[in-house]
Amino acid sequence: MHNLFILLQKEFRQIFRNPTILRLILMMPIIQLILIPFAADYEIKNISFSVVDLDHSDYARRLVEKMTATGYFRLVEYGTSYAQSLNTIGNSQTDIILTIPAGFERDLVREQQTTIHLAADAVNGVRAGLGTAYAAQIIADFNANIRSEWLTVPQYGQMPRIEVVSSSWYNPYFDYHLFMVPGILAILVTMVGSFMAALNIVAEKEAGTIEQLNVSPLKKHEFILGKLIPFWVLGLISITIGNIVAYTVFGIVPIGSYWTIYIFSAIYLLSVLGIGLLISTFADTQQQATLFSFFFMMVFILMGGLYTPIESMPTWAQWIASFNPPAYFIKVIRAVFIKGSTFTDLLPDFYKMIGFALVFNSLAILNYRKRSA
Repeated sequence: MHNLFILLQKEFRQIFRNPTILRLILMMPIIQLILIPFAADYEIKNISFSVVDLDHSDYARRLVEKMTATGYFRLVEYGTSYAQSLNTIGNSQTDIILTIPAGFERDLVREQQTTIHLAADAVNGVRAGLGTAYAAQIIADFNANIRSEWLTVPQYGQMPRIEVVSSSWYNPYFDYHLFMVPGILAILVTMVGSFMAALNIVAEKEAGTIEQLNVSPLKKHEFILGKLIPFWVLGLISITIGNIVAYTVFGIVPIGSYWTIYIFSAIYLLSVLGIGLLISTFADTQQQATLFSFFFMMVFILMGGLYTPIESMPTWAQWIASFNPPAYFIKVIRAVFIKGSTFTDLLPDFYKMIGFALVFNSLAILNYRKRSA
């Protein structure tokens, strides 16, 4: 234990002597946690659309006005040539073309039905899909308003009607900040833990001090603990900074207990730090460690459920995600923040995180022993 204490002193002094590491660990969560939630907006707005109006009727103008009044659509062209509007799509000036055919109002009045055409720029599939869905919903609402204007209700009774009342639990106003901020906080802690730990042992190799540590009385598990504990402490500090930013900038506080967040964070940090230390035992240079860390971070982010629900992934991807530690931590921290889940509710995820921590740190210890023999 005395040797471990000396190593910890050395590690903390080395960290505090390097202002770049402190800025990275302390400033990165603040800046990214403020910028990313504002930029990563799930709501699609300012959809550019062109109108090809071949009818020039009152109903056609009302439909266009209804679309622009929603705030989701921005009218960029109002003309009579579909070919010209296609050019605006090719120039990325228009996302959707709404074509109102000749006789639109006449057919709607006489035949009680008509057809309009929507064309979308599908280079950005998400924007095109949501844009056409928004437009279809607005058109359906426009159609319902017209039918209500025409409908004569019998005097002897009310018109039969089915009313749907929806209730959204936990996030009733669909505030995407409430969903994104906890998930981004989990990813930032992952980046700080795995990336910094991965560079740690490799820096000793490049500086030539690893040989001095190898011939010291330090046991292998003491060496790994000495490298792990400082960044574990700094990771918990990052969690604290993230909670402060979530409250001061977004007004978000967890419905559940902060103690639950910190208990899971402590175990989760052991997992990602173990991954970083394992990478550093394989890499010989900081460039190699950075590339390894970048590869794993891409997997962590894209398959952790931050942007895409894991349940929507293919079966093989869900199987891979079941071995992805950030997937469990993102789920846990969102559950505590949004649903107010307790430690007991999340026990299965807690056991899995303990398993990840034991496996990755054991592999780091075993692999370091083999390479230093």
